[in-house]
Amino acid sequence: MSVISMKALLETGVHFGHRTRKWNPRMKPYIFTERNGIHIIDLQQTVDALAAAYERVRDAVAAGGTVLFVGTKRQAQETMEAEALRCGMPYVNTRWLGGTLTNWRTIVARIQELEALEKAREQIEAEKVTKKEALLRERKIARLQERLGGLRTMRALPALLFVVDVRREETAIHEANLLRIPVVALVDTNCDPSGVDYVIPSNDDAIRAIKLLTAKIADAVLEGKALRKDVPEEELPAVEPVRRAAVAAEEFADEDLLGEATLAKLLSGEYDEGGAAALAAGEGQAEPEAAEKPEAEADA
Repeated sequence: MSVISMKALLETGVHFGHRTRKWNPRMKPYIFTERNGIHIIDLQQTVDALAAAYERVRDAVAAGGTVLFVGTKRQAQETMEAEALRCGMPYVNTRWLGGTLTNWRTIVARIQELEALEKAREQIEAEKVTKKEALLRERKIARLQERLGGLRTMRALPALLFVVDVRREETAIHEANLLRIPVVALVDTNCDPSGVDYVIPSNDDAIRAIKLLTAKIADAVLEGKALRKDVPEEELPAVEPVRRAAVAAEEFADEDLLGEATLAKLLSGEYDEGGAAALAAGEGQAEPEAAEKPEAEADA
């Protein structure tokens, strides 16, 4: 069952890997070719892998499980929060706290502390507290909201982890492996896929690529919820998006990640349904300086 088209993957730059000198040899099976010093990901494998991951996520949620969305890099933060909230799942998009899974009881205690502080804040007018005490309380609430806000709806350990950038989220994947929690992840050519159960070979730096694939995982969650029968869905409080200094979309737009020449070709329709064949023939390829990812993002 295909859940995405090759054209959609090409248009969002999913096929662009990293510079060949930065590759991880364990990603060799997922690499289609190399052009101008850039590895090109085999999109047929991406299509197949996404279909398998979609089915796994859907079935896990249909059985009553939870999927934890994890992506703390700048390009993924907004998308992870938006898609997790859309499908009603917990998320981590600022910083992974060590022990989030392996020391879950402590995390639960911190979430309860946050809820207690928020409740106390509502009664602050009736309390005799100094301005300094009120300020310290607000700072603590803000800090806890930023770190734990996305986990407030998670009542138990998740059935699955969905991760963007396995290099950056190494600790999260390690904890999941220790607890035998399956991991679904977008894996770029510079990453080690060995700790991932469902590898989705993909560019994990381009905002549009992250949005496209994360949205598909969220769709799988929603489909799984629709299939639930005997598993009652717990009534959970509505969670508002965590307010923080958001990264402007234009600051890390696709122009910065794919390059002007590449985007011009995409917009002109040079990449079509026969994209894989065109890549093999050397057509529709960006120049090295255009396809190359910025150093700062490639090392993120």
